Amino acid sequence: MEPQIGPPSADRGTPPQISSPERRDRNSRRPLSRLKPYAPFFALVALSLLIGAMNARFFEFNNLIRIANSAAIPLVLALGMTFVIVLGSIDLSVEGVLAIGAVLISLLVRNNSNTNDFGWFGVVLAILACGAIGCANGAIHVGLRIPSFMVTLGMWFIGVGVATLLLGGSTVRVVDKGIRSLALERFLDFPIAVWIALGTLGITWIIERQTRIGRYIYAIGGGEDLAALSGIPVRRVKIIVFTIAGTLFGLGGLLSAAQLGLGNALIGSGRLFSTVTAVVVGGTALTGGEGGVINTLVGVMIMAVLGNGMVLLGISPDLQLGVQGVLIILAVALSLDRARLKIVK
Repeated sequence: MEPQIGPPSADRGTPPQISSPERRDRNSRRPLSRLKPYAPFFALVALSLLIGAMNARFFEFNNLIRIANSAAIPLVLALGMTFVIVLGSIDLSVEGVLAIGAVLISLLVRNNSNTNDFGWFGVVLAILACGAIGCANGAIHVGLRIPSFMVTLGMWFIGVGVATLLLGGSTVRVVDKGIRSLALERFLDFPIAVWIALGTLGITWIIERQTRIGRYIYAIGGGEDLAALSGIPVRRVKIIVFTIAGTLFGLGGLLSAAQLGLGNALIGSGRLFSTVTAVVVGGTALTGGEGGVINTLVGVMIMAVLGNGMVLLGISPDLQLGVQGVLIILAVALSLDRARLKIVK
């Protein structure tokens, strides 16, 4: 008689029993897992209260306006990045596309360099050009099957190079009053740029929650192979997402040119790090399929409040960069479900 391998046949269909301590441990972790999506918001509230306790000027209305104004451009850029990251990709072309947008706007509207005066028509052309660059990012990524970070990294340098070539290394001052009004004029005490950023948030939220494209983005981020088997047009969705990102980067270029009153090739310097940091700090996982635009709003506000608070407390700029670096490492560590990761590259 041959020896029987494995458990008796009567027991093969019964699931393994979980011991009482293991069951209690799982039950104790459930409330924590339910609160995890709200952790960035709780962190924002705690950070605000802490800074307010250390410096009472933090909660002054004028200071809150400064925080909102400083968050306007990062929010627009981060909203474009959010869709790409939820998709499971990355877009490193932020600074290059923003530079092209700002430079084109500064050259097409009334300025101190040429006789152009296309006004808002020139703004639309510049933002459409940035959308076309984003479309090219997506098309190259899916058409040539090149990783998104490599394609967009190359486009970053191309964008800065083209912006430098257009200006010849100089700076063009924007004198169009309509463009400058975005930063200088106010509605309900807040700059127009803040309202544009909030309007962009509303539009992206509708795309995310109320459209088929939004559902497709999460499906692809959760598992591209399964999404393709389900009939989702993965390639088309990716191109659309990168086009949206490029368009919002161009809008960020408009707000930057309006805020600084000029356009140059380095106007977007440092925006990539702050953009990715805001998205990740808000709780959107770099692995894709999790997070969203509301998470990004919270992440941007955390960065804005932290930056404003460190200025009020007299912390040096060099140390501020170090704090931001620590923050992004902690955010990535908290957003990843390492139990599901078999391999870390």
